[in-house]
Amino acid sequence: MSVIRLDASQMASVTGELAQLLADAVDSGASVGFLAPMDAADALTWWRERAAAVAAGQLAVWAAYVGDRLVGTVSLAFPGKPNSRHRAELVKLMVHRDARGRGLGRTLLTTAEEAAAAAGITLLHLDTETDSPAERLYRSAGWTRAGVIPDYAASPAGVLCGTTIYYKRLAAG
Repeated sequence: MSVIRLDASQMASVTGELAQLLADAVDSGASVGFLAPMDAADALTWWRERAAAVAAGQLAVWAAYVGDRLVGTVSLAFPGKPNSRHRAELVKLMVHRDARGRGLGRTLLTTAEEAAAAAGITLLHLDTETDSPAERLYRSAGWTRAGVIPDYAASPAGVLCGTTIYYKRLAAG
């Protein structure tokens, strides 16, 4: 397995694969902001719209490969306000359903954490569906639960569910 940080041109060349990954994640129940079934065109549009943020340095995207197959991704969103340059939001940690259970989520999480620390980020935060499998990953990786917001978002099936906010302090690299 290999994990690479994508620049804007690399993102453009793998947008179709990223869209397939997003559709698989949503259709297999991952709560990443979309309803199932995930329309392939909507997934493609969503990833294409991220390219400008990558080019502007507002978003960092990593892709995980097994052989030549893209099977996972994670991103860091960097706020643009002067008072928040010490933090970033971990977003869209996704692993293809066929690749789950092999430590890929943890590898992607560690990759993002280490890159954030190397960039001088001292605080990461994220939100995830309450009681989801992702919560186990974040807790086991040392993230701190800040609280739960009930009925925050609809699951991929359209059912309102809570979201749990987590944060992690990092030592700047």
